[in-house]
Amino acid sequence: MSSRIPEKIIKLAEHVRSAGGRALLVGGCVRDALMGAQPKDWDVEVYGVEPKGLRELLETFGRVDAVGEAFTVYKLGNDLDVSLPRRERKTGRGHRAFVIEGDPTMTIEEAARRRDFTINAILQDPLTGEVLDPYGGRDSIQQRTLRAVSRETFAEDSLRVLRAAQFAARFEFDIESETVKLCRSIDLTDLPRERIWGEMEKLLLRARHPSIGFKWLQQFGAFDQLFPELKFLIGVEQEKEWHPEGTVDVHTWLVVDRARELINDLPYAKQVTVMLAALCHDFGKPATTKFEEGRIRSRGHEEAGVAPTESFLDRLNIHTLDGYDVRAQVVALVRDHLKPGEFYKKRDEVGDGAFRRLARRCELELLYRVAKADSLGRNADWIPREEWFTAEAQEWFIERARALDVQESAPAPILMGRHLLEMGLKPGPRVGEITRAVYEMQLDGRVRTLEEAKAAAQEIINGDRE
Repeated sequence: MSSRIPEKIIKLAEHVRSAGGRALLVGGCVRDALMGAQPKDWDVEVYGVEPKGLRELLETFGRVDAVGEAFTVYKLGNDLDVSLPRRERKTGRGHRAFVIEGDPTMTIEEAARRRDFTINAILQDPLTGEVLDPYGGRDSIQQRTLRAVSRETFAEDSLRVLRAAQFAARFEFDIESETVKLCRSIDLTDLPRERIWGEMEKLLLRARHPSIGFKWLQQFGAFDQLFPELKFLIGVEQEKEWHPEGTVDVHTWLVVDRARELINDLPYAKQVTVMLAALCHDFGKPATTKFEEGRIRSRGHEEAGVAPTESFLDRLNIHTLDGYDVRAQVVALVRDHLKPGEFYKKRDEVGDGAFRRLARRCELELLYRVAKADSLGRNADWIPREEWFTAEAQEWFIERARALDVQESAPAPILMGRHLLEMGLKPGPRVGEITRAVYEMQLDGRVRTLEEAKAAAQEIINGDRE
C-alpha cells in the first residue's frame, strides 16, 4: 500500500489510542489503496471509545459536523468521516428500514460483517500499517472478483444490487456466482429514485466501460424491476447493414462505452447529459422496428424515443444539475441524434440557417459527441455503405458548427422588443411576432446588425400599414 495517509488521521489515531481506543481506516479508502489508487475520501471507525468521549475528542481538531439521525457520523472537513462501529437490524421493507446503533465494544469481525463486499470489509491501522482482513478481501482483489461478505446481511439492503453492477464496471471485476444469485433474488422496488441515481451516476461516469455494469444489471433482472425502457431494447433486431452487432441492446452498450471516451473535457452536468443521451438514443427502436421489403427498418425511431426517454429520466429524477437543464437536453439529443449524419448526407444543400436553427433545439457540441458515439458503437471494424454514418461525417458537422460559433447555443436575437417600442410600435402581440420574424432572417444570415434588423422590422411594419 503506497497511499499517503493524511496527517490529521495519524493525529486522530494517536489521540484515540491515548484515550484507550483504536482508530481504523475502513471501506473504500483501504480498498483503493490496496488497488494502487490514492483515496480521495477517508472513513475511520473508532473502537473502544464511548460516543460522548469521541465527540469531545474530535472537537479538539476543530469544527465537527454531525450527520445522521439514528446513527451519528462525524465529519472533519470535506474528506474525513468518523464513526463508531455499528450494529444494524432490519425492521421492515425499504432501503432505510434499519435500526442502527453505535457500539464501541464490537469486535472488528462483527463490524465488518455488515459491509456489502469483501473488498470493502478490509481495515487498516494508520499508526502501524497493519491490515485487518477478516473476510478475505485482499484475495478478492487479487482474483478481481466481487463477493458478498454475508449472505444474510447482504440481502437486507437492496441498493447493494446496483452497487454490485457499478463496482464490477468500475473495477472490471467478475462477480462470484453465489453473489449473482443473491442479487437476482432481491426485490428492488423499494429503492428511492435518488439512491438509484447515485449508483447509476457512478456507473456512467466512473467506469471506463459502463456496458459491463449494464450487462450485470440485465443478468440480475434489474431492468424488469427498475428500467423497463432498457428491458425493451433486449433482443430487438436492427438493420444489419448499419449495425452488424445485430440487436439494439448490444449496440447501445457499445455506444455508451464510446460516449464515455468522449466526455472527459466536459463539465459534470454535460458529461451526465451525453452519457444519458447515449444510453437512451435508441429507446424508440423497439416500437418502430419492422420487417419491410425484405429488410429490418426502424423509421422514425428518434421521435418515438422521446416518450420512453422522458419516462426513464423520471425514474432517475433527473432535471437540472449545476443549473444546467439536463432533462431537456437529453430529450433533444435523443430526438436529433441522427441530424449530424443527415446534414452531412446533404451537405451541398444544408445552409448556415439549418445549423443555427438546430442549435436552438440542442447543444451541437453534445449532439456531435452522441452522434459520434453512435457511429463508433459497432463491434466490427467495418465501414457502412453510406458515408453519412461514419465518424468523418460527425467531424464535418462539428467543424461547421464551430465555424458558425453555434456549437454551444444559437445566436442571441439582435432585435429586441424594446427596439420596436423605441421605433413607435405599440405594446401588443405584434411586437413578439415581428421580433420572431426578424430573428428567422438573422438565422438565415439576411440580418447581421441592429441597423439591418431595424430596417427589416420597419419593412414589416410598413407592410402592416398598407
